[in-house]
Amino acid sequence: MKRPLLYKFFAIGLLMLLLLIPIGMIGSSIDERRSYSEQVVRDIASSSAHSQTLTGPVLVVPYSKIERTWTVDAEKGRVVEERTVTGKLHFLPDLFRVNGDVTTELRKLGIYAARLYHADTNVDGHFVVPVNYGIKNNFADYTFQKPYVSVGISDIRGIKNSLQLQLEKKSYEFEPGSELKILGDGVHAAFPLDVLQVVNDQPQKLSFSFKLLLDGTEQLHFSPIGKETHVELRSDWPHPRFIGNFLPVERSVAESGFSARWQTSYFSTNFSEYFYTCVRTSVCDQFQQRQFGVSLIDPVNQYVKSDRAIKYALLFIALTFASFFLFEVLKRLQVHPVQYGLVGMALAFFYLLLLSLAEHIGFALAYAISSVACVLLIGFYVSHVLQSIGRGIGFTTGLSFLYALLYGLLSAEDYALLMGSLLLFVLLGVFMMLTRKVDWYALGNGKLDLAKE
Repeated sequence: MKRPLLYKFFAIGLLMLLLLIPIGMIGSSIDERRSYSEQVVRDIASSSAHSQTLTGPVLVVPYSKIERTWTVDAEKGRVVEERTVTGKLHFLPDLFRVNGDVTTELRKLGIYAARLYHADTNVDGHFVVPVNYGIKNNFADYTFQKPYVSVGISDIRGIKNSLQLQLEKKSYEFEPGSELKILGDGVHAAFPLDVLQVVNDQPQKLSFSFKLLLDGTEQLHFSPIGKETHVELRSDWPHPRFIGNFLPVERSVAESGFSARWQTSYFSTNFSEYFYTCVRTSVCDQFQQRQFGVSLIDPVNQYVKSDRAIKYALLFIALTFASFFLFEVLKRLQVHPVQYGLVGMALAFFYLLLLSLAEHIGFALAYAISSVACVLLIGFYVSHVLQSIGRGIGFTTGLSFLYALLYGLLSAEDYALLMGSLLLFVLLGVFMMLTRKVDWYALGNGKLDLAKE
């Protein structure tokens, strides 16, 4: 290969490297705008309610206990010393059920927005309290205080109704504070001790229920606290992302929204062991991580799509420059490196237009406007560079096809790699077919002639 062709390749390669500078700056702008958007979500959540986690209910029975120790004194002989210690008995529900409807609301701050939800839930189930509270020895040494049901709610600002606990067909008012350190924020409802009838030969089944109207931002979690846990949710949000340690056993997603049902047991969650370990030792990592729920955010917003799109920028520029080079070879035209550079800059500005428009009108419409604007600008310019309106139209058609393929790649995330691989293979095949008769030695000497058959 002679120097003229080598210089051309070197100039094109240098231009592509230089174009990485504005592309990198646009990529940084995408990250910056996404950071602004996330900060707005945090600001809106700070003024309303953050993501919510429901943990509970837990039945708590405070007690005091007399402990005796025996010592031997040389003068007094055997001496019995007594002291009173306090503690709490904790009982997790045998059955825990949640049935709820979740509606979403888009709350804006400037051009940014956060998705809030309003959960209308009914919680019910039952506890099984063992005989003598499960105490095997020295039951008479225990004195029990007023029991209560404790419910952990991660952000109590989201509670929108006056909570009442229905316990064995009687109502008790919930009060602020979970009164149980490991649950964090929440509510509790105290009730008379005589409701618990455990001094007999049979365990007591204690049914409970309450209605909870809860607001939050973006995510809703539940802890599988029951021996059996059943959670059923319905929502108008069509893009749910199911998160946590347990996926729904049933789910249905449509344009009108989704429905999902979770079901777990002690065997699959081991939740009781983690709960009581947390109570005894304050080692609560496993207890706090055992959750499941749903995320109500758009999984692929305009910033994610813009970031994906810009990853194909270098490929777009390379394919466009390759098309220019084909015209040079096949049509005996000379395209100056400056003309390559101007077209490359127009391709780079497409991503800046896409980012700025998507924040105001949505990604799909922003993509259409940005791509049409860039195609028309480049088509007009290329028609003069290639000295033919017909060639300009052909070049513009090819560029439009590439933009359509890029949108397909961005929309079909699961098949992006397959589609991209097939596209590159097809384009390589087209390039090889069109240049199969080129005499590259003659081209290297500066003669743009095709080899003779």
